[in-house]
Amino acid sequence: MISEAQFQEELRLIISNAIREDVGDGDHSSLACIPADAVGKAKLLVKDEGIIAGVEFAKMVFNYVDADMKVETLIDDGTAVKYGDIVFYVEGRSQSILKAERLVLNAMQRMSAIATKTNRFVKLLEGTKTKILDTRKTTPGIRALEKWAVKIGGGENHRFALYDMIMLKDNHIDFCGGITQAIEKTKGYLKEKGLDIKIIVEARNLKEIEEILRSEGVYRILIDNFNYVDTRKAVAMIGDRCLTESSGGINEDTAAEYAKCGVDFISSGALTHSVYNMDLSLKAV
Repeated sequence: MISEAQFQEELRLIISNAIREDVGDGDHSSLACIPADAVGKAKLLVKDEGIIAGVEFAKMVFNYVDADMKVETLIDDGTAVKYGDIVFYVEGRSQSILKAERLVLNAMQRMSAIATKTNRFVKLLEGTKTKILDTRKTTPGIRALEKWAVKIGGGENHRFALYDMIMLKDNHIDFCGGITQAIEKTKGYLKEKGLDIKIIVEARNLKEIEEILRSEGVYRILIDNFNYVDTRKAVAMIGDRCLTESSGGINEDTAAEYAKCGVDFISSGALTHSVYNMDLSLKAV
């Protein structure tokens, strides 16, 4: 996984690029009618229900825009919220509050939606050993925010990107000429480059599970698009040789049943690519 320093740099880049995109050469709406020395206060108002996420990110945005702004937090990230709740107050230059408003809302609305959906999966998996994972099916440019939201919702992060974990999926295997060839070439590559990166291999059927198990050094097997019966068979075959992960269209209706098959992880792209933003507003007080 990426380091904390790398993660913080990703967040910094998201903020700087978003402000560049949104503000350009100036927030002329505010510049035109609000004095530069005017001071104001606003509240983050919840108009929905779910798990709030992005409070700490909002603080980073306000600080980036104007280090003199002050935030009073009433509700922390990961807390269940309802209509009418006030998450925080922000006080400072009115122009600065307005400059930061859209980025704060866009980020928090999406992060809260992802945290809320993730938390529903977490509750469905209670009583099993199975953990819910995100995927790389994220919005380009804001992956760090979406993966942060998954963690806030109680889930776990899969690899961050192509560089911090190897996944040998169906296309890698087919282009390479087979499972065993792909695994052996990968291990040779890692040795040659002096890299310590975990290897996950996707299996499309039980026969491929058998072949993967004949190779050493596989960290996790991705049991992809298996039915319940074959998933249980796969878990039994794998035993404690490596970790197991179910994937492939698993949703809130099927997640608990796959967890009962004994897999260590379930991965779901829907955590980040199929959510409805939480309704939040930043209102002057």
